[in-house]
This record gives sequence, structure tokens and C-alpha cells, in this order.
Amino acid sequence: MEFLKLDAKARRLKEDRQKYLHDRASLIKGTLAEAQAHGEKRKAVQIALELLKLGVDISIIAKASGMTKAELVTLREQN
Repeated sequence: MEFLKLDAKARRLKEDRQKYLHDRASLIKGTLAEAQAHGEKRKAVQIALELLKLGVDISIIAKASGMTKAELVTLREQN
């Protein structure tokens, strides 16, 4: 009800502020999701590296980790 009592300029400012807050929240949520995905990928690489060191077959590691065989070959060559 308060919103309807505002003049057009005040309403527009309030709407702009709400849009800004919504966009900011979306950006934060996206950043957190990206950080989590990065952390999960790093953990998968660490586990894959340990499995490679143990001599586990690349196709098994690829299936379990979600990494490609090419990524695993590169990882093995780098370490």
C-alpha cells in the first residue's frame, strides 16, 4: 500500500533499488556456485592423481571422476 502512495519518481527509485538488490543477490549466488564447482573439480583432480599413482586404470578413474581420459593422461604426464 505504501508503494502506491509514492510519486512516480520515488516509485521508480524504489523499483531500481529492488532490481539492484536482486541482481546483486544473483551475482553472489552465481559466484558461490562457481566456487563450489571449482572446489569439487579440484578435489576430483586430487583423487584422480592418487588413483593414477596407485595404478588404477584410466577408464575406471574417468568413469568415477567425470574427467576425460585425455585430462587424465595429461595429469599423469604432468606428475
